[in-house]
Amino acid sequence: MSTTAFAATGKRKSAVARIRLVPGEPKVLINDRPLEDYFPRGLWVKQVMQPLEAANAKDKYTVFANVYGGGLSGQAGAISHGIARALVISDEGLKKPLRAQGLLTRDSRVKERKKYGQKGARRRFQYSKR
Repeated sequence: MSTTAFAATGKRKSAVARIRLVPGEPKVLINDRPLEDYFPRGLWVKQVMQPLEAANAKDKYTVFANVYGGGLSGQAGAISHGIARALVISDEGLKKPLRAQGLLTRDSRVKERKKYGQKGARRRFQYSKR
């Protein structure tokens, strides 16, 4: 394995994550903060670590992530997507197990915009007959 870094971009909702995987000690830094400090919920920590666990690469890489936009849930999804893409760049053989768990698919669901003359994206103002 070479000592070069593997870079990829992950997206989810309106969050964008730039990922750098560097072979070395097992550590995850998000915006220069440790993983557990950045994400208060265990669910988000689990989601971020999912691609590394699927590839059995938990103790092989240091993960540097710069993430912006959206909320914490979208950011966790973006980081997960980016890590999965970077792992495929590092080793093409990981594509099949990561694809099987749906980690390479970009979740394209975004918030629908509010329409004019309506209360929200789908919600209408209440109709009054009298």
